[in-house]
Formats: sequence, C-alpha cells, structure tokens
Amino acid sequence: MTRTVPVAPSNAIFVGGAWVPSAGADLLDVVNPTTEEVLATVPAGTAEDVDLAAAAARVAADGWAGTPPAARGALLGRIAEALAARADEAARLIAAEVGSPLTFAGKVQVGLPLTVLRSYATLLPDYEFEERIGNSLVVKEPVGVVAAITPWNYPLHQVVAKVAAALAAGCTVVLKPSEVAPLSAHLFARVAGEAGLPPGVLNVVTGTGPTVGEALVAHPDVDMVSFTGSTRAGRRVSEVAAGTIKRVALELGGKSANVVLADADLAAAVKVGLANCFINGGQTCTAWTRMLVPSALHDEAVALAAAGTARYRVGDPLAADTRIGPLVSAAQRDRVRGHVETGIAEGATLACGGAEPPDELDRGYFVRPTVFAGVRPEMTIAQEEIFGPVLSVLPYADEDEAVAIANGTRYGLSGAVWSADQEHALAVARRLRTGQVDINGGRFNPLAPFGGYKQSGNGRELGRYGLEEFLEVKSLQL
Repeated sequence: MTRTVPVAPSNAIFVGGAWVPSAGADLLDVVNPTTEEVLATVPAGTAEDVDLAAAAARVAADGWAGTPPAARGALLGRIAEALAARADEAARLIAAEVGSPLTFAGKVQVGLPLTVLRSYATLLPDYEFEERIGNSLVVKEPVGVVAAITPWNYPLHQVVAKVAAALAAGCTVVLKPSEVAPLSAHLFARVAGEAGLPPGVLNVVTGTGPTVGEALVAHPDVDMVSFTGSTRAGRRVSEVAAGTIKRVALELGGKSANVVLADADLAAAVKVGLANCFINGGQTCTAWTRMLVPSALHDEAVALAAAGTARYRVGDPLAADTRIGPLVSAAQRDRVRGHVETGIAEGATLACGGAEPPDELDRGYFVRPTVFAGVRPEMTIAQEEIFGPVLSVLPYADEDEAVAIANGTRYGLSGAVWSADQEHALAVARRLRTGQVDINGGRFNPLAPFGGYKQSGNGRELGRYGLEEFLEVKSLQL
C-alpha cells in the first residue's frame, strides 16, 4: 500500500497556528484514484473541532483586520513564494489525490493558485478601502470570520481563491477542504504558517459536509460562508446559514454551452471546445459540455469531435502522454458511466466512447472520453451536470434557437461563442445568461470576476470583485 509523506499528523487539525489532535477518533481514508490504494488518513472532524477553530479565528480577527492592507499584501506575496518553492511537491500531491495529469497539475492546479495569491499581493496596496460621498465617509471593513468550504476537483485553487481574497480583505478563515482531496489544503496551511501568517488567521478542519460543514455554516462565530460545490449542497448551505442570517457566496454547478455560429472556424471551435470539455477529466464546473452547432454543420462537427477525442489518451496521470487521468472516486466514475448509459437510453447517438471501462485499465477510476451526437435539449445529458469527459453535440436551426438552447438549463456559469465576426460573437454573448463567456477561445483571466447566474450560484471570486465579497460597507456621516 503506497502512502504519501504526511504533511500533517494523521489525527490532527490545524488550529491557532498548530496541528492539534481532533476531538474525535474517527479517520477518513484519502484514496489514490489511479491505484485505488490509501494515500493517507485525515480526521473525520467533529462539531467540537469546529468550535475550537472558530474560537481561534475569532480571537485572531481584530488583530488581522487591523493589519495595514499593504502588510497583508506583502504576507500573501511571501506565501506565494513559499508555495512556489514547493510547487513540484504540490503538483505531485494533487496528481495523487485527484488524478490530474502531472503536467496539468503543475501548470493549472498549482500555477493558477500562485497567480491568484500574487494578484492579491499586487492589488492590496492600491485598493481604496475608503471613499467620500457627499458628507459621508464610506468605509469597507472585513466581514469577520469566514467559513470556506471547498471541493475536490481543483483542491488547491479553490482553497486559494477563497482564502487569499478573505485574508486580503482582513478576514480570518476556518477552511473545510473536501474530505476526498484534503492533502493539498494541509500543505497550503503549513506553507502559510511558515511564511509568517499569524496564528488563528487560517484554520483547517477536515471532515464530512453533514458534520463539519453543517457545524461551520450554523456556527454563531462564523460571519460568512463561501462555498463551492454542487447545486444540491449549495441549497443546503443556504438553508442552514439562514438560521443566523449569514452572508453566503455560492459557486455551484454548470452546464455550459459552446455556441458555434455558422461563420465560425469550425475546426478551431471543435478543437478548443473539446479541450475545454475534457479539461481535468471533465471534472470542471465551467466545462463547455454542450456544443451547439448549426444543423447543416452537425455531422461535420461530430466527425471532428470524434477524431479529436481519439487523441486524448486515458491513463496514469504520471505518464507524460496522458491527457485524461482517472476520475476522483469510484462513486464519480459510476455516476458518469450512468449518465452515458442514460444518454444512449434516451436516444442520443454515441459517436465515440461509451460506458465500458477503457481498454487495459482494470484498476483505477477511469472512464472513456465520450461524444454524443444528435442530442436534444430536453435530454438528461443536455440538462444535468455530468462532471466527466462527456460532450453533447446539439444542432440548432437559427441563432435565436441557439440562444434559447444555451439558456435552457437551470445553470449559468460559463460558456463560449465562436464567429468570424467578433462583434457578432459579442452580441450573442450578451444574450447568454451566464457569468462568463469566452469569445473565440479567449483565455481565462484570473483578475476578472468569476461566478454564476441562476442555480450556478451567487457572488463572485477573483480579483477586485472577489475581494469585495468579504467586505462590509459602513457609512460615516460627517
């Protein structure tokens, strides 16, 4: 049985700047999805652990809020440099606990959090926390103690997107990482402490959502909850938080549409669209899982997608030529295969892939990258978030129908529009009810606001907008 070199003691939570024993005796296994072996164990945290962490965060709150913004920014910069020094270790840890191909883990799973940390270090010295409006001085103050609850698919980035912004705002944090992939959060806590983050400013309690998550969301010493996860879980967070009228920021599911207009470069749109759909094994909330193409181009688009999919090698994430690793767990693998079977049962045409295990991969949580053709908007695979490498190609008759199909789910997180005429693409993008739209493959911008419409959530992360999620606004009349 292969285990990682432990970042933290197997029975410990991170509270007040130190690793302390959990109040409970139960442990959770962290499983390598490639080998199905146990990597490490972490505490199944308790409500008593949450009480301890929330108290530590409350004690540290005034001191951290009173730290000058430039000093907070400088410390975030030091954390970034300390994490950069351990980037290879972090990438291998994420490849092991999530199954991301190692190259992707290094460039995105670790590279993006470094960019976000540095962005707040740069933003803070010039950010205006006060302004005059007539006879009022309007001040922006930290909201207080923040509960950050993060998912497993981007285990370090989602931590940093919340924690860096909250710390930049002057808040203290109790973090509950996903129990499926908590190890990179432990590494981040250790790095932050070594970089000089004061005790109690960041605390980490591992455990399950029903126990640790609910205790955090309901806790009277927690002023705000920032949650990323499923829409179902986000709905529960809102219900529990309502008991204490907490501020809640939610980044939830997606079913994003890649709208290919008639004058677009079809080959480019399909190639980039496929890469976006399959990124991180399809375990990405912003993935363009619906490709909308003019009816006359449907068959050509499907042929291009099927040919492109053949070039996505599934295998060991440590192998240099692997483009899709395993899904994170057996439950996730089975869920994705079930959606593929549903697509076939509902009459979609299987262009490539399928529910059968990939060839020669009899161990690990692997699935075949799959493309469906002739998908109708009402089909389950066109409505539900699958969270695996499954693409649905939907034909449309005209532009109005394309917009209607794109907007015809309960989600609104991301999307794309392709056209030879950028102004035309922008006009269509403005009609999409979604939090972000990439035009002709526009690159992700970690300084721009990120978040969703409809049941994809509320609130924004990253950059100035992400900072302001963690600020209260006070008017002082002079």
